[in-house]
Amino acid sequence: MKAVIFDMDGVLIDSEPLWRQAERELFGAVGLHLEDDDMRRTMGLRVDEVVDHWFARHPWPDPDHAGLAARIVDRVRELITADGAPLPGVLDSVAACADAGLPLAVASSSAHRIIDLTLRRLGIADQFAVVCSAEDEPYGKPHPGVFLTTAAQLGVEPTDCLVIEDSVNGMVAAKAARMRCVVVPEHPEQVGDPRFALADHVLDSLEAFPALLRSLLGD
Repeated sequence: MKAVIFDMDGVLIDSEPLWRQAERELFGAVGLHLEDDDMRRTMGLRVDEVVDHWFARHPWPDPDHAGLAARIVDRVRELITADGAPLPGVLDSVAACADAGLPLAVASSSAHRIIDLTLRRLGIADQFAVVCSAEDEPYGKPHPGVFLTTAAQLGVEPTDCLVIEDSVNGMVAAKAARMRCVVVPEHPEQVGDPRFALADHVLDSLEAFPALLRSLLGD
């Protein structure tokens, strides 16, 4: 292992509920009423792909997909500014990687303007050597593109990277990139989700990651 790549939403910051709030409000404004389980199915996707996903299934009159996606992003930024906080174990996990001499990166489906805001809000922007957004890729997760780009910018082979994810789509993207993957589901009861069998490790909380990292480096 030569580098660690963090997803952002649901890994570094408890923003998945904020995304669901924004999506509930903005999709509701065009007449589409989503439940939490509906929105969890699109976790890990780019926001433009989320809009396309729901339009294909429940079309609404306004065809301005880009405008709706931008309004969702703007609302998420407002919510992060007001309520964003690091998830338990984040600061210790980042410090453990730094102490081990492992370069760190963020590879997120979120737009750069959300990533940059979040890292500044958490006070960890200077800890990451590389920050990549799937908005720069032809395809978002579960396509591996954003992870492959991140590895290339780090100067590390994909097989030497460890990814930390919280979603099925993110895990699939990491494994498709031939990277090892630690999954920390949004809710502890999801640890037993059979879909996460593809992951190398599944943790209840990122608080357990420093100990896992020590064991991996000792292998």
